[in-house]
Amino acid sequence: MLVDGMALLFRGFFATSFRGNFMLNNSGTPTNGVYQFTRYLLDAAEYFQPSHLICCWDMGSKTFRTELFTDYKANRGAPPEELIPQFEMAKEVAEILEIPNVGIDNFEADDCIGTLAQLYAVDNTVTILTGDQDILQLVQPGIEVAIMRKGMGNYEVFTADNFQEKRGLQPSQIIDLKGLMGDTSDNYPGVKGIGEKTALKLLQEHKTIDLILEQLDQLPKGVRTKIENDLDMLHVSRELAAIKCDVEIECPLERAEWKYDREIVRTTLLEKDLERIAKLV
Repeated sequence: MLVDGMALLFRGFFATSFRGNFMLNNSGTPTNGVYQFTRYLLDAAEYFQPSHLICCWDMGSKTFRTELFTDYKANRGAPPEELIPQFEMAKEVAEILEIPNVGIDNFEADDCIGTLAQLYAVDNTVTILTGDQDILQLVQPGIEVAIMRKGMGNYEVFTADNFQEKRGLQPSQIIDLKGLMGDTSDNYPGVKGIGEKTALKLLQEHKTIDLILEQLDQLPKGVRTKIENDLDMLHVSRELAAIKCDVEIECPLERAEWKYDREIVRTTLLEKDLERIAKLV
């Protein structure tokens, strides 16, 4: 199982802080996000029973995507001050649970997940745990994506067998879908005036952006004009949407075997002033 650590941590923080209750340790440091991150992690491990488990992390806001498009994710404000100390704390908890933390400068956690998924899927079945729909492009035989839904233990699992029925596209077409319609959460526009419904219809009829461009003269005039007027942004948006699966990163599977000594973990968490988290283990 490959875990999108940042997705779980952010989800956990906002799920438990909406009333201003941040859950503090004895030194006054907020722990609510890490607490819920740990709950999500242990629940998924119990549900999916992985043989190996790895956490992947973003390593900062500046990546090759921000170099490509300066407004990429520029709509996102700074994280809440109560969350900032919990980034390293969450990684520390993963280490205590003997889970490798993986990340690389200039790339996102998604790129690490994509690279490792492709590597491990040669001989194994890989489950990716996230709340991020972008990762659906990685679905293929041997790689499934578990999207976390509202509530604990609620997962929607996308596989190569059910993807077309669920999304009306093939996984590889998700990149082109984002290229056409953009992504408001990541703050890139795609083609101005083309939304999800039109983008989906174009890809169902023409399969890829490349084939759409080859057959522009067959498109309705309004759609053709929108694409012609925003051609550069179409190509940039498609590049932004594509997860890199060839970054220079590795994590030998023997390092990631999912097993730990419960008493040692509890003792270590208590020593780290993480009493409530220790009770989860």
